[in-house]
Amino acid sequence: MTTPRTGRALVARLDSFGDVLLAGPAVRAVAARAAHVTFLCGPRGEPAARLLPGVDEVLVWDAPWAGFDAPDVDRADLDRLVGRIEADTALVLTSFHQSPLPTALVLRLAGVARIAADSEDYPGTLLDVRHHRAPHAHEVEAALDLAAAAGFPAVDDGRPRIRPVPDTRDLTGSSPYVVLHPGASVPARAWSPDRCAQAVRELAAAGHRVLVTGGPGERELTAHVAGERGLDLGGRTDAARLAGVLAGASALVTGNTGPAHLAAAVGTPVVSLFAPVVPAERWRPYGVPCVLLGDQHAPCADSRARTCPVPGHPCLDSVTAHEVLRAVEKVAVKKEAVDKADKETDDKADKEADDKADKEADEKVRAL
Repeated sequence: MTTPRTGRALVARLDSFGDVLLAGPAVRAVAARAAHVTFLCGPRGEPAARLLPGVDEVLVWDAPWAGFDAPDVDRADLDRLVGRIEADTALVLTSFHQSPLPTALVLRLAGVARIAADSEDYPGTLLDVRHHRAPHAHEVEAALDLAAAAGFPAVDDGRPRIRPVPDTRDLTGSSPYVVLHPGASVPARAWSPDRCAQAVRELAAAGHRVLVTGGPGERELTAHVAGERGLDLGGRTDAARLAGVLAGASALVTGNTGPAHLAAAVGTPVVSLFAPVVPAERWRPYGVPCVLLGDQHAPCADSRARTCPVPGHPCLDSVTAHEVLRAVEKVAVKKEAVDKADKETDDKADKEADDKADKEADEKVRAL
């Protein structure tokens, strides 16, 4: 029996693009039981929030306690937000080092009756469900655990997903190809531009078409990295179009950044040049084949540094272009196997549907 969907729910995740994508499985769990789901996010997370299945409304607010360049407290701005929130229950999703209590206070002021969050701090009357996250849980699993504790159990396999992506063959040409995304939200998480350019040349020499992606402010970077051997798509994709490009790729090569999670959400394997400033066990691409490169025990480990504190950026720049090539070929084989299995499943389903239609038509003829 299908559980009826009732009430209005809100899911809050106020930080980055990738963080919002990782909240997606929990959103789907909430959407399976709530009649209306609002997603409250910051400006950097908005493009991701609009891609998530199950979201009916997106509220965007730049919180004074979130992001790299948080705004000053503005009472009028806060009052406007409080007036826009309409929900019976809410989940406040945060990273393991963040407090949900400022967001919970805003939701209480908005009249939200039931609020759930992971919190080690004493919440007073701000939380109705004070949950403790498992010590080493991935962000996806932690969010699903919280949702279940709040009465929204998982309804599927719990992998990140997004809405259907646009056809981007006007940008990419035909498959197969590999995508390299050299940028990152902070310098500590990025492989050096010269290393990225070496990887493009190495991949191209091995017979791979290489597409280089980046935002509007990264065109100089993508042009350098693409060089003469790659196709430069810098500044030519919004979030949905980037998802379309990634969906057609054999693999994505990138750092610990939002596009890694976007690739996972469209089922594309990731070669992750993962700087250990945050723990990979919590933040690596989830639910797809992934090869993790980089020294996870470097001195910067768990520092949450935005700029590498170690001269020479050894955790990532010790990785060679040849290692990236080997990793790409490893995960690309897995993507080909999955795509083949999916096609066989689709072909079988199509044949069964055709057989059923033929049988029904025969029965109608006999009835006449």
